[in-house]
Amino acid sequence: MIACPGSDTCYSMISFRHFALRRGTRLLLSDIDLVIQSGWRLGVIGRNGCGKSSLFAALQGKLESDAGELDMPAKLRLASVAQETPALPDAAIDYVLGGDEELAAAMRDEADAGERGDMDAMARAHHRIEELNGYDGRARAGRLLHGLGFPPETHERAVKEFSGGWRGRLNLARALMCPSDLLLLDEPTNHLDLDAVLWLEEWLRRYQGTLLIISHDREFLDGVITHTLHLNDGKATLYTGNYSAFERLRAEQLRQQQISHERAQAERAHLQSFVDRFKAKASKAKQAQSRMKRLEKMAGTEAVRAERPFSFQFPVPGRLPDSMLQLEDITAGYPTADGEDLNIILRDVRFSLEAGERIGLLGPNGAGKSTLVKTLVGELDPFSGERKAHKDLKIGYFAQHTVESLRAGTSALDHLQDKAPGVATQVMRDFLGTWNFAGERAFESVDGFSGGERARLALALIAWDKPNLLLLDEPTNHLDLDMREALADALADFDGALVLVSHDRHLLGMVCDSFWRVADGDVESFDGDLDDYAKWLRTRGATSKKAAKAGAASAAAKPVLKIVPDESPEERRRHAAVQRENEKTSRQRVKRIETRNATIDIELATLEIQLADPATYNGPTQEMMRLGQRQTELRREKEALEAEWLELYEQLEA
Repeated sequence: MIACPGSDTCYSMISFRHFALRRGTRLLLSDIDLVIQSGWRLGVIGRNGCGKSSLFAALQGKLESDAGELDMPAKLRLASVAQETPALPDAAIDYVLGGDEELAAAMRDEADAGERGDMDAMARAHHRIEELNGYDGRARAGRLLHGLGFPPETHERAVKEFSGGWRGRLNLARALMCPSDLLLLDEPTNHLDLDAVLWLEEWLRRYQGTLLIISHDREFLDGVITHTLHLNDGKATLYTGNYSAFERLRAEQLRQQQISHERAQAERAHLQSFVDRFKAKASKAKQAQSRMKRLEKMAGTEAVRAERPFSFQFPVPGRLPDSMLQLEDITAGYPTADGEDLNIILRDVRFSLEAGERIGLLGPNGAGKSTLVKTLVGELDPFSGERKAHKDLKIGYFAQHTVESLRAGTSALDHLQDKAPGVATQVMRDFLGTWNFAGERAFESVDGFSGGERARLALALIAWDKPNLLLLDEPTNHLDLDMREALADALADFDGALVLVSHDRHLLGMVCDSFWRVADGDVESFDGDLDDYAKWLRTRGATSKKAAKAGAASAAAKPVLKIVPDESPEERRRHAAVQRENEKTSRQRVKRIETRNATIDIELATLEIQLADPATYNGPTQEMMRLGQRQTELRREKEALEAEWLELYEQLEA
């Protein structure tokens, strides 16, 4: 659903007063008092089933409250991501452009008027399109598609030709295209690769409206949100700051409630084992530094981590050969649709896996990460080269389609019995219990399982075989934050080797010792951490844009060039003096921007403390609105100043 009922920018607040919400007989939310300020980027978190999606449904008008009130401005423009995509013949770019319903209607009016030859109607439609800045609408839609990983040649492809995951991306692009004051995103990073996640993170940081986002990707939340709303036991608690800040504050609250000291100490010891393992790897200095930074962010959050509903482990492998798997001079890809030609994805790949190695695969969308994993598994035969596997190699493979391959109408126990027909039922039930399928849950049909429960079962079935090499391709889709943390712990403790593809930077950063980059047909070791990879992506994007601009502009630029006689010494001195003066002015402006930004940071910190204080919301509404509006103004000013600072700095560096 995308709704844009008005055109006026709205700075009002969303208020919940003694709000309660019920689903069937179950009370999800009770007596919620909450004010969401304009311009906040709010992460909505909590365990599966706590009411996050129902809260979104209430904001969209799909659910009525069972008690209390939900107040929203009458002309609020709301955008959200549709859950289904019809098999439309429309081109992808036209489907995305339709997200701006008012602009799409004006463009249809213009086209219809043109067909009728109605010049007056055409003029009115043309004027309306100009008012909406609509003549760059198609370019904006194209940029959204590009950012979410759609190659240029797919922009004109019919919507019905895309798979389910790619249609989900189209729906996300369509929602981002809609001019909105309130944007609701429910798990937007599901089925995105890391490049698209990084792009979306940047886009959302620039978003000027109010954002409510449900996500189980803690690094994504940390990079986007300014406030956190924690739903737990029917209550909603608001925290200022990102997810890591929430964890620290929540941990302090739980400690005050006397959470078990022993469990906290055990968790500290577990985290320290991460540190000890990485300190011993002098050759992995950058990765170790990156790991230490992530652990510092989590310091003091043991109580929150101890509160998790469960944990699990991958069994110790029976055998662990030193040299496990090698690819030698591999060329890999797929036959074309007609079977007559070869679509080569990777060339001359040399890749080896030793016991205990933990490798994260990085690379742009479609560069061949999944192709490499399938070649390592042996599922995809190379066109040339050789795959060498040790005789004792035992692979545990989680593919992006693994969850969908669970058989309908069967239980977790049925799936396990298929793998081990001679094993006692109680042994299998005990095993499933360690993966949180205890008691009667082991006998329930997977048809009623959530996406996260299905993914957990798929991982349990892999663990049963005691693999010594785990090849995991996007294992976190559908997993909530608790499950992702449990998976990170389990993989960190795994004795075997690991190759991981994931858009979850926290998981990659916590379990991988080294990274390999898959790009432009090559597979090569990447000397850096995830921050370095993000910089590489930005540099790669900037280089591509500059090359494209240079190529397009070269013909037009040549006639402008003039051959002038050599400057006289006086002219050179005069030009040098002007250049020095310009540089001096730029440096002074840079210093003024830095001083102003420091002042803004201090004022923003003060405002956040005031807005986090419950007493603020018991005072005059006018004062509360003034604080929220001032916060929005300062953030926008800071964003503009940072853009100016970056431009000036690049000029001075050049």
